[in-house]
Amino acid sequence: MGGDKPLKLDNAEYLKIRRVVVNGLLKVFLTCLTAVLLLLTSWYPSYAEDIRVGVILPLTGRLSELGGETAYRSFQMAVDDINETGGVYGEKLEILFEDTAGNPDIGIKAVEKLISRDHVSILAGGISSTVTWEATDVAQDREVPFLVSTASADRITEAGRDYVFRLNTPVGEQQNALSSFLHGATSVKTVAILHEKTISGELSAKKFRQRCETWGLQVIMKEGFDTGTGDLITLLTTTKFRYPDLIYFISQIQDAPLIMQKSREVGLNPKLFIGNPSAFIPDEFREQAGEDAEFIYSPTIWTPELPYPGANEYFNRFYMKYETHPNYHGAQAYASIQVIARALKEAKTLDPKDVKDALSKIDMMTVLGPVKFVSYGRKTQQNRLPTYLVQWLKNGLRTVWPKNVATDRYVYPIPPWDER
Repeated sequence: MGGDKPLKLDNAEYLKIRRVVVNGLLKVFLTCLTAVLLLLTSWYPSYAEDIRVGVILPLTGRLSELGGETAYRSFQMAVDDINETGGVYGEKLEILFEDTAGNPDIGIKAVEKLISRDHVSILAGGISSTVTWEATDVAQDREVPFLVSTASADRITEAGRDYVFRLNTPVGEQQNALSSFLHGATSVKTVAILHEKTISGELSAKKFRQRCETWGLQVIMKEGFDTGTGDLITLLTTTKFRYPDLIYFISQIQDAPLIMQKSREVGLNPKLFIGNPSAFIPDEFREQAGEDAEFIYSPTIWTPELPYPGANEYFNRFYMKYETHPNYHGAQAYASIQVIARALKEAKTLDPKDVKDALSKIDMMTVLGPVKFVSYGRKTQQNRLPTYLVQWLKNGLRTVWPKNVATDRYVYPIPPWDER
């Protein structure tokens, strides 16, 4: 051992060995760095560009005036609010609108475009139930989640489509508050249904008649009238002498003020006047009907007076910006973006399946109320919301039922015209 001599390397050999050692250490470092980055990206989704949300709405045609325009503005307002507060992990939401014009064929093409060409991560919107039924079928086939904001046909969440979620109350449950009010606060036994002579008017009257029968009420009269006509005297006089406890009006908004004016002129005095919400709730109705609007009731699925965080603030901000009050279509649109933003934040990736899985676990509060998608009866992935009854009083449109959210006491029976 004592005779061993130290190993001597010339300069070239030393540099070669050093290169090998340094390269080895560099590979180990890069491997570790890659592992750390992979771990971090597994915790938080990485988005390289704005996150696209596709929305279908009737932006032209009759349905645009009934809710499409309000929904459009509210979707955009909500997206702006999300982006101003940091977006989704620092990336902005980009909303892409497609006009369906209330036509199912156009709706199908709109969804195909949003999925195939625009590569949206999720779809939303839908006002017409006919259009939405077809549109959600495409979304289901293409496996892209669709959050239905407004369309209310029961069958939409009864078809077992696992990529379809609905935020709003299905039509079969929208009269729940009226039902509990009639049984819990009135002595109503007989009903007259007066409806416009249109397909939707006939269908709505038929459905309300069926509900009355379910509630144990006797429908003693169901008659139609032509829209846009001033010849209501004969119909209302006939109704007067049938002495119904409750009169349910189904009309278009332009006819509603005239109906109430003529009801006063003939002295039609039931215990309850109830009008369909699309015609008897808007400010336009009160402005044109004046005092004739007082005491009439309407069922509704949302009011800005409800104790939901941000509901009244959204209502007032919308009015300040557009100088008109939003209806429930607007609240549904705004809430849809609140839900979508939460789902995108909680999704593992932007893959539609991951977004769908995140939607299925949502449990949160919005301007529309609580949102949690559940299955019950024949329905799947349906949000369950309470419904309400509003009444025009001297201080405006007030929530009067259920009692736990009422802002004013209801007036029942309605005072006769000559005693007001």
